[in-house]
Amino acid sequence: MELDASSLNRSLPLRDQIYQMVRNMIVMGQLKPGESINEILIAEILGVSRTPVREAVKRISDEGLVRVIAQTGTFVSPISRDGLEEAYVIRRALEMESARRAAPKFDAAAAEGLEDNIAAHRLAITRGRYTTAIQLDDVFHRTIAEICGFPAIWRAVDISKAQMDRGRYMAIPKPGYGDQTIEQHTAILEALRRKDPEGAARAMENHLETSFRNTLEVAENVLG
Repeated sequence: MELDASSLNRSLPLRDQIYQMVRNMIVMGQLKPGESINEILIAEILGVSRTPVREAVKRISDEGLVRVIAQTGTFVSPISRDGLEEAYVIRRALEMESARRAAPKFDAAAAEGLEDNIAAHRLAITRGRYTTAIQLDDVFHRTIAEICGFPAIWRAVDISKAQMDRGRYMAIPKPGYGDQTIEQHTAILEALRRKDPEGAARAMENHLETSFRNTLEVAENVLG
């Protein structure tokens, strides 16, 4: 288990940092479906008590990323088609509305920020830095939620999309998928630049539907 005690900031809540560490390991595929989550081992590696670890794992369990089996243990949940589809439905509804509401508020500064994001995303894809590419993808979507004036939309999306993210980390190295994302982000940007609410919402829907289809295609062999 790749955990780094030196990355913990002991002056900040440990449960939140441990939550992010373990959640990222699940989402990025470092912890595989069915793999055991050993709270005692995590606590020992990080040099903390079991309490913040238990709290972090409980939060991850609430998101459906792990399963707690009584008298047996805690295990990484399988990736399921139902889980992927549910995440997609929630994300589509929230992000279409986010794009729709961002369009009337879109200005030159916002356009420049998204242009820079797309350029950095394209470079990451070209250089095969797929983790960076996914992080930049998230920044693109989060920025639109911030522009629309409802940053809590992104917080809700970030929690609900964890299952899709597990598939995304498997899907993005596939040739063409990264370029497809860049093209669709550009279409969203152009609709926002035109201050076209419905055009932005449709472009967002098309982008998320494509991501969902691509994720299903790649994840097919591991779906539970």
